[in-house]
Amino acid sequence: MNRRMVFYILSWVLRMEAILMLLPIITAVIYREHEIVYFLISAVSCAVFSLLISPRKPKDTKMYTREGFVSVALSWVLLSIFGCLPFYISGAIPHFIDALFETVSGFTTTGASILSSVEELSHCILFWRSFTHWIGGMGILVFVLAILPMSGAENIHIMRAESPGPSVGKLVPKVRSTAKILYSIYLVLTLVEFILLISGGMPAFDAICVSFGTAGTGGFAVKNTGLANYTFYQQMITTIFMILFGVNFNVYFLFYARKPKDALKSEEARAYLFIILVATLLITLDVRCFFPNILESFHHSAFQVASIITTTGFSTQDFDLWPTFSKAILVLLMFIGACAGSTGGGIKVSRIAILWKTVMKEMSSMIHPNSVKIIKMEGKPVEHTVLRSINTYLATYIMIFVASLLIVCYDKFDLITSFTAVAATFNNIGPGLALVGPTSNFSSFSVLSKIILIFDMLAGRLELFPMILLFSIRTWRKQL
Repeated sequence: MNRRMVFYILSWVLRMEAILMLLPIITAVIYREHEIVYFLISAVSCAVFSLLISPRKPKDTKMYTREGFVSVALSWVLLSIFGCLPFYISGAIPHFIDALFETVSGFTTTGASILSSVEELSHCILFWRSFTHWIGGMGILVFVLAILPMSGAENIHIMRAESPGPSVGKLVPKVRSTAKILYSIYLVLTLVEFILLISGGMPAFDAICVSFGTAGTGGFAVKNTGLANYTFYQQMITTIFMILFGVNFNVYFLFYARKPKDALKSEEARAYLFIILVATLLITLDVRCFFPNILESFHHSAFQVASIITTTGFSTQDFDLWPTFSKAILVLLMFIGACAGSTGGGIKVSRIAILWKTVMKEMSSMIHPNSVKIIKMEGKPVEHTVLRSINTYLATYIMIFVASLLIVCYDKFDLITSFTAVAATFNNIGPGLALVGPTSNFSSFSVLSKIILIFDMLAGRLELFPMILLFSIRTWRKQL
């Protein structure tokens, strides 16, 4: 393993985190908050440690899959450890594991919280808390690739390790150019939502934090009531942009490249929108007695469906009080997740679609043993390596989920609480049901359970394998 190159990547990630902490520092200056000192300490700590682990660029810059996966996993761990320092040393979150849980939840765009009252926090702390969503949404390593002068096709290993979905390719020949395009689209969509929210009367600070949470599909709010007290228009804009950020960014690139026909042909995007429509209609009919009219029922149903399937986690209603049928649909949406190549979590619509086609193919083969049927996605044959990786992913997903659930169950909460707590963190959603519902939090879990849920959030965001390989002895051997 090229350890020097791994440390070099880690040093750049920490430098970027130090620079990004300037934004909450500016926020503290604007609102004249004393927490500026803690952000300065944290930023300096990031910068100093980055210089200690890698003061200069190594001569050998070759990177392969192993280095890419390890770099990404370690980057997210270090990013979270240093990112939690402002919460911890300021006393906003006095326990380190709780501060780490909140920070990992932010960077992985999960939105699960241990805080019972966010309105007691200062503006700069709230800004950093929401900003972690935006940083983690597209991925800090993707951002580093966009600005870091690294050459070589090996850089695609970093992007593949960090980007959500069964397969990741380059939009343009150069990885750095691909990273720039992705972040440009990401930034433009965030700015458009921010402008629409403030034009609808939302306070600027609230608008930027909600935009960060929507863009990263995270879900941290700046009000104890979530988004419940905002206007119909503001909730509607948030609903639309949650859905938009759950779409594969390749679709937006095709529009950017003036290929609208190719963009509209996206099979995954059509399936994603179809699932949202069907789920919304079913829940609208099921919860109509909870609202004064069918329009309001549709509005809140659409918001919660968009929030759950994109794994954002915002809420306008306590959906834990909804009928069992509606809650069952929302739990299913937790596992389906958004599109590959989006900022959303979950298993991903593309994997679900390919698995469905695989089942249909096997059933067809049983009826017609001599027939030859090729599985296609987006009009192209799905390679055997992709099918194998999806099957491996699903098997690994189930094993980690079951193991996590068994450990969390030691806290002796009811099964719905334990099950949805693991589902909400592993799929990077945030709220679950019962004791971890939209009006509750994760503070009552034991330290062991919180550590397990922290691992689940990181593993879920990084598509499982980078975090697993990080703990494998074979990963660190000189020869595989």
